[in-house]
Amino acid sequence: MSASTQDHRAAGSDPVDWELAVATAARLVRPGPVVPRAEADVAVWRLREQAIDAEVHVRQLTGLGHGLPLKAGEVVDRPGWVRAAVQGLAALTEGALPKQSGVLSGVLAGTAGVQAGVVVAFLSARVLGQYDPFSDDGRLLLVAPNIVGAQRALDVPGADFSMWVCLHEGTHRLQFTAVPWLGGHFSGLVSTLLGTMDDGVAPRLRDLPRRLREAGGFVDLLQSPAQRDVLDRLIALSTLLEGHADHVMDAVGPDVVPSVAVIRERFTARRKGGGVLDRLLRTVLGVEAKVRQYAEGAAFTRHVVGQVGMSGFNTVWTSADTLPTRAEIADPAAWLRRVAP
Repeated sequence: MSASTQDHRAAGSDPVDWELAVATAARLVRPGPVVPRAEADVAVWRLREQAIDAEVHVRQLTGLGHGLPLKAGEVVDRPGWVRAAVQGLAALTEGALPKQSGVLSGVLAGTAGVQAGVVVAFLSARVLGQYDPFSDDGRLLLVAPNIVGAQRALDVPGADFSMWVCLHEGTHRLQFTAVPWLGGHFSGLVSTLLGTMDDGVAPRLRDLPRRLREAGGFVDLLQSPAQRDVLDRLIALSTLLEGHADHVMDAVGPDVVPSVAVIRERFTARRKGGGVLDRLLRTVLGVEAKVRQYAEGAAFTRHVVGQVGMSGFNTVWTSADTLPTRAEIADPAAWLRRVAP
């Protein structure tokens, strides 16, 4: 650690040492599958080409993004994804987390950095792709070793599987590029939630037994009604984004991904797999909740599209007021009654 870095921390600043998070994750990242060089080169080339083709198909299906420039994706390895993920987290939370000061600020920031690094390292072996709308000009990342490893484990055609992944991530990119207000709304919800995370916790701990009986869980206990409202809106939005992408990647159909039905069946079964420790870690880190988001959000999207078509579904992107609530995600008919064109 340099003297300048120490001085910076002593003055108080970032509550998370993001450089330490990257270093920690880099030490913990497991190597990807062993792939012959020629096969790896083909996989990388194919992903770059398919990222562009996939967004064309997504635009045709959704009706979003007409006239926007088409861009290739960035194909990265696991360490590359780690660096990008930490940069994205730092950008998303900048200014939202309370600043640290005092003699312990460096220690606290370091502890948070190590914790963030452990989480990112765990996820680095599982993430297939990611669109980061909060980096400069947006970044669509495709994690080549994980895509190849998953394709081998599922025993499905390589070109089909990589296109299927690109369809999902291309949908995420289009959600944010075709809906200009969405990125600011999402980051605003995150900032509001993080900025008030410590507000009023102590008073709610005083009558612990009664509050545990009345609360829906420990998270509810530690959150004020205002914080729960923000969290509910953030969960609803994330569920919509993931479910919409999951719907689109299948709905593009077998003309683009011939083995899509087989891929979906095997991939869904794989999401539920893993040993006891792996499932525990996924639950603690919120991965299990994210898996549920795919299913719940896709069910919402299918219902709405089935009732009013894709153009009617696109009413969700009109404004923050037309986004479904968490209750409406589970009851799409209620959203239709409130918002349907």
